[in-house]
Amino acid sequence: MVQARTGVVVVFYHPDEACIKRTERLSAFGACVVIDNTEGDTSRTAAALSSNVLYWPNGANLGIATALNQGVSILIDAGCEFILLFDQDSDPSAELLEGLPRLLEDESRRGKRVAVVGPAYIDERLGGVTRFVRFAFPALERVPAVGGGLIEADFLITSGSCINAAAWADIGPMDDELFIDFVDLEWCVRARARDYSVLGAPAFRLSHTLGGEPIRIFGRVYPSHGPLRHYYLFRNATNLILRGYMPWRWKWTELVAMPVRLVIYGVWLRPRVRHVWMSLLGIWHGLTGRMGKLQQP
Repeated sequence: MVQARTGVVVVFYHPDEACIKRTERLSAFGACVVIDNTEGDTSRTAAALSSNVLYWPNGANLGIATALNQGVSILIDAGCEFILLFDQDSDPSAELLEGLPRLLEDESRRGKRVAVVGPAYIDERLGGVTRFVRFAFPALERVPAVGGGLIEADFLITSGSCINAAAWADIGPMDDELFIDFVDLEWCVRARARDYSVLGAPAFRLSHTLGGEPIRIFGRVYPSHGPLRHYYLFRNATNLILRGYMPWRWKWTELVAMPVRLVIYGVWLRPRVRHVWMSLLGIWHGLTGRMGKLQQP
């Protein structure tokens, strides 16, 4: 019953054969839409996917926010009530695919306004199971992903989460201008501002890789990205800090973290100058409102 009303969105970007195989498996659990942000000719990908998958090639990288908005819109128009979101590397269990929509439906039947429910994430490189996050002062509160109940959180990572389609129209789509980083966080902030819950489901787990190869500094492990990704991270953080509706507790933690990140990028990552330059450019563009995709020469 839930399965018939469930849709799946997968965002592609230069997918390999394994991505296509994973997507074919996901298509068995509901209406499946693939939004492909790969630049140029994608005819080979289209030919490799079965007719069970609705394939939507953008022919350009329009960003994760736009791709997710496209997929969710298609599935809402098709009548889906619960929409699972995945990136191309996600390989969720059948229990997760069936369980998250069921949890969302159960909470809605109890009269609870829920925007999204999501699993605990596993990244062995960063220490195993990540914790659910709440905004707090002077530092973020990280709630252990334990127990069989649901945990109130302030935001969830997009991949693996299950969106309530009924709440989508009230909350609005994801912010296209952000392009990639903080897209999920900003949407969850708007959801909570409209009195919707954001719920973590620790009973469900999803392997998820955050960034490139982590770096270890004085015993702590930090995720790392390329210089371009750091541009978006700094730009979007700066721009969101300027927005009045963003929680001040989150703004405080970002303002504290940004100088630390700059030092890490400038000392431990190579090419050092490129990482720092792109991060500073991101701050400038965030302050001046230059959003969307970075246009590079």
